[in-house]
Amino acid sequence: MMAMENPQMVTAEAVEAMEFPELADKHGVHGVPHTSINHGLEHVVGAVPEPNLLAAIQRVISLN
Repeated sequence: MMAMENPQMVTAEAVEAMEFPELADKHGVHGVPHTSINHGLEHVVGAVPEPNLLAAIQRVISLN
């Protein structure tokens, strides 16, 4: 949703973990959905409310 609202700042990709187990293993995916932010600097597992996802993104931004 966020990538659709602001495609210049947010990109998103969906990968079927059961079809690409090597990719799931590489990124430590054990639950679905699993959101990896900035190549694994932060992870959100499960369907969480948008404020929780935003908080995770803000934590990554504050690292820079």
